[in-house]
Amino acid sequence: MLGQELKLPSGARLSNRLIKAAMTERLADPMNRATPALETLYRTWSHGGAGCHITGNVLVDRYHLENAGNVVADTDREALTRYARAGTEAGNHLWMQISHGGRQTPLAINDAPMAPSAVMVDTKRTQHGLPVAMEIADIDRTVAAFASAARIARETGFTGVQVHAAHGYLISAFLNPLANRRDDDYGGALENRARLLLRVVDAIRAEAGTNFPLSVKLNSADFQQGGFTLEDCAQVAKWLEDAGIDLLEVSGGNYETPAMLMGRRGDLPPVKQSTLAREAFFIDYAAFLRQHTNLPMMVTGGFRTRAAMEEALASGAADAIGLGRPLCAEPDLPAKLLAGADGASDALDRIDPPWAQMPWTYAQIHRMGQGQPVDPDLDGQAATKEYTIREDANLNAWLAANRG
Repeated sequence: MLGQELKLPSGARLSNRLIKAAMTERLADPMNRATPALETLYRTWSHGGAGCHITGNVLVDRYHLENAGNVVADTDREALTRYARAGTEAGNHLWMQISHGGRQTPLAINDAPMAPSAVMVDTKRTQHGLPVAMEIADIDRTVAAFASAARIARETGFTGVQVHAAHGYLISAFLNPLANRRDDDYGGALENRARLLLRVVDAIRAEAGTNFPLSVKLNSADFQQGGFTLEDCAQVAKWLEDAGIDLLEVSGGNYETPAMLMGRRGDLPPVKQSTLAREAFFIDYAAFLRQHTNLPMMVTGGFRTRAAMEEALASGAADAIGLGRPLCAEPDLPAKLLAGADGASDALDRIDPPWAQMPWTYAQIHRMGQGQPVDPDLDGQAATKEYTIREDANLNAWLAANRG
């Protein structure tokens, strides 16, 4: 079942049901251009066996980044072409995830980021500035920037795009009534809060064509009282189906309630044992959405065994399985699964200390980008120290290049 082809509404075909989910790589240069490290990383993953790969955040605005090491779409097209060529070397799809940081843009990069409303991110984990409510002209420019990024992706050899409308970034914030307190056509009723996303989808279709794969990553819920709900998600999914997208990835949370890290953070609500046993953190939400839409759906988060992946596909709730961190421990895991392996190694479970999982995975991404093999026994504390040094260096280099 994992090896079954997936035909998308646009006519594109994925050779199997395994997709490398987006993970921010933070390997761009200080001018936010794609680098040889990204080429090496994605060449490695390309030969790993997944039918499709989705890049980490590629930003549509260089002053609204997720991180200083992000690629920005409107930069060096020759570098993007090399990136796309390397990432499709084995014949797989490579989709560019296009995003706008919105109010979650780091404070050091932008102390007054654009957002639907002047509502700050409420978290002690990262620092963010007081956002500026967008004018209609700002919204229009942002829609055009997403469409331009999709056109650039197609022209440089990426085989599709994914619009990041989850995890609290700009489009997700518009959908969230806690972050969006507007009283115009982009606030209030769900139809208004979804207007930016639907305009972006329509603009991408007009700019990049109806036969260019277009995915959307959408929160099943924000997991905040008064926020974007599962019922909201079901209605938006139906609108997205009517708009003609190809694939919906089901996720959840934002910087304030990071459900995308379920089971990996001690300060999150505990995950039900029944959910952990099935491994798929968002499968119940996908099953609910299936009652409202026929869109092909991708479920990411928690998968480790082949049995759980096949169960999710057999249930009808998922049409594709997203794999993220397991591919940082085993870049060829999809090929192993397609050849009959039972599942991923226990490398992620052996990270010591357990809270070091994020810097550990970034360390492996960095190693692969340098052409080095994954180190499954990498010490978590050492990885954390290296991660902190790299992050500081990336930010300082970005500031020097962009602030004079």
